[in-house]
Amino acid sequence: MGLSVNGVDIDDSAIAQELPHHQGSANPLKETVHEVVLRTVLLQEARRLGLDGRDEDALIEALFEREVRVPPADEAACARFYSQHPQRFTSGEMLEARHILFQVTPSVPLELVRDTAEGVLEALKAEPGRFEELARQYSNCSSGAVGGQLGQLSRGQCVPEFDKLLFRLGEGELASRLVETRFGLHIVQVLRRVEGRLLPFAAVHAQIADYLSTAAWQRGIHQYMQLLVGRAEIGGVTLDGASTPLVQ
Repeated sequence: MGLSVNGVDIDDSAIAQELPHHQGSANPLKETVHEVVLRTVLLQEARRLGLDGRDEDALIEALFEREVRVPPADEAACARFYSQHPQRFTSGEMLEARHILFQVTPSVPLELVRDTAEGVLEALKAEPGRFEELARQYSNCSSGAVGGQLGQLSRGQCVPEFDKLLFRLGEGELASRLVETRFGLHIVQVLRRVEGRLLPFAAVHAQIADYLSTAAWQRGIHQYMQLLVGRAEIGGVTLDGASTPLVQ
């Protein structure tokens, strides 16, 4: 493929060996090439510094440990995160909800599905008592047979976009807009809420500190890889920088 890093050619066999690990991505070959090039940049730097490792992964880890320095999360940062994200540390929060799903399929144009869903939503805004009737008539979810009932749900149980809107609604509230997920378009209503208990800061301090430290470490790795890529002479492909760390 004509790839090289700092004057050293990358053999096609390296690409062929890595390619199976990226078959689930949108562009497997591009992701593979970027991964191999980034890995080569890191290994060259580790060897230039004279680092040791039992294998290539250990060598890259040794490089990160030496070159990436991040301060531990301090008390103020932890307290600020705690106050800004109370929902993360609320225990026992639960609600009962129902929905009407309008599934999007290749055989039915999205515009037609959306128009139908919007029409049903407007009908429910005018007559909320028709929810069960319309769920049985229109919903493509098995819950339609029981009026759209989803039962009791806790935060994080549903797909993110559905979950995010759901837990913003008050008791008895019908969402004023459709929710779009990978399953289709949803009309959502919360029937009952059970407010949770906010855990004390002391109980979650260690968890927050670990989360913030991990996030800082990942940012540090990303910045360091961008620096190395910017200094390297890479032939055969253009890299804007390191998109993801190569180690967890």
